[in-house]
Amino acid sequence: MQIYDGDMPFGSNESMTVNDEDGVADASRLTPLKSRGPAPISQARLLKLSVLPLFYKLSGQRVAIAGSSRAAAWKVELLAATGAQVDVYGATPDAQILAVASQASNVCVFERHWSANDFAKAVLVIAEAEEEDEAIALQQAAAVAGAHLNIIDKPQWSSFQFGSIVERSPLVIGISTDGGAPVFAQSIRARLETLLPDGLRNWASAAKAWRPRVTSLGLDIHARRKIWEKFTRLALAEPGRVPADHDFASLVEGVDREPAASAKTGIVMLVGAGPGDPELLTLRAVRALQSADVVLFDDLVSQQVLDLARRESDKISVGKRGFKPSCTQEDICDLMISLAREGKYVVRLKGGDPMVFGRANEEIAALEAVGIPVSVVPGVTAASAAAASLGISLTERNLARRLQFVTAHARGGLIPDDLNWRALADPLATTIVYMGVRTLPEFCARLVREGLSADMPAVMVERASQPDERHFAGTLTTLPGIVANAGVKGPALTIIGPAALDRRIVKNIS
Repeated sequence: MQIYDGDMPFGSNESMTVNDEDGVADASRLTPLKSRGPAPISQARLLKLSVLPLFYKLSGQRVAIAGSSRAAAWKVELLAATGAQVDVYGATPDAQILAVASQASNVCVFERHWSANDFAKAVLVIAEAEEEDEAIALQQAAAVAGAHLNIIDKPQWSSFQFGSIVERSPLVIGISTDGGAPVFAQSIRARLETLLPDGLRNWASAAKAWRPRVTSLGLDIHARRKIWEKFTRLALAEPGRVPADHDFASLVEGVDREPAASAKTGIVMLVGAGPGDPELLTLRAVRALQSADVVLFDDLVSQQVLDLARRESDKISVGKRGFKPSCTQEDICDLMISLAREGKYVVRLKGGDPMVFGRANEEIAALEAVGIPVSVVPGVTAASAAAASLGISLTERNLARRLQFVTAHARGGLIPDDLNWRALADPLATTIVYMGVRTLPEFCARLVREGLSADMPAVMVERASQPDERHFAGTLTTLPGIVANAGVKGPALTIIGPAALDRRIVKNIS
């Protein structure tokens, strides 16, 4: 059985494995494994799409509408707003259609039933049909005319559908359920309407007007992206304001204006991926992922977090796992340096927080030594996620005077020999133990020997914040057996101290 419990801070170029049928580690049987190299992943850019979202410029083109009831009226108004020539055919036009036609010069109403000739030169045909025979006739007539067909509320007879629309033109958002649940799409649209102030249309218009000006500056892709990132932050911070020329000046101020062909050094960002739940990412982390040329990610980074990266970016696995083939720290540093020297925007995506047992100091030092800019985006560490999930305060005023983080995993998978056991045995402290599944029995026993009560509460949280999260509550005496029987493989951490005896844990965890 192989047991692992998180990214292992190896001190050499070899990782270790343990083979033990009982799942109990024996240091005498640790054997070296060859390290693995960084591995670019080959993944589908998108899952299968039921429909392809397109944004079609209809201005000056012809659209035919076969039917003139109230159901067709919204389609008439929508298509008229695009600047298309809209011709409506129906014996008894609805009053709303007539009202639109009276106000829009590009809408004509013909008070008669449609004929196949009416679809000539139309790029789209929108129709009403209750019977299958009429739907088939419409399909044949549209096919002869070379037009795409939508039969209202009949997706099975249509070659395209209309989605729900959030309109902040020129910012337009379309939502589709492939005809499966229009009401659901409308509810999503309503949610987006509340999130996107109407004033964003002004910023979208400014972006359209300013794009040629940005292009004319002759900047490389990284500088242009930086401008548009600044633009986005400004627009979302002040969506109700109308942008002005001084805003454009502030966007380009300080941007490197060298020609795009010149060689440049890229940048590296160490980004905290949090414990796994993508909703726990910071906004800054999401922006970094959506700007990255390359993402170097750990094995413990969830796929849901990785999916937030820019689709065009390269994703390379550089995971380090206890007792499994792992990338060496030297390989990772060399790869970051070589990519940055190619001018890449590199995101080094680390589980949890990069600065908590993440070996960030080694990566920062390696990059700074060769003059490559590096910055850090903090993440939610697993301890915070576990405490939130359990509903406990790690620093409960009446229970804990101190909070301490410790790793129970050193070189070779053993407990570090330089731990301050006196501090760890403090009965008024909350101790968070990272990477300690395999060493849990020895760790708990040592705490008891150092004077901590054998009945001190302890809780292990496996895969904090993720859908398959599990909790195991006990004491220093009982928790190791509970964990062993449950087959915990990690990643997991243990909370030790009086704060772990919160009444909600006792009530909610069996």
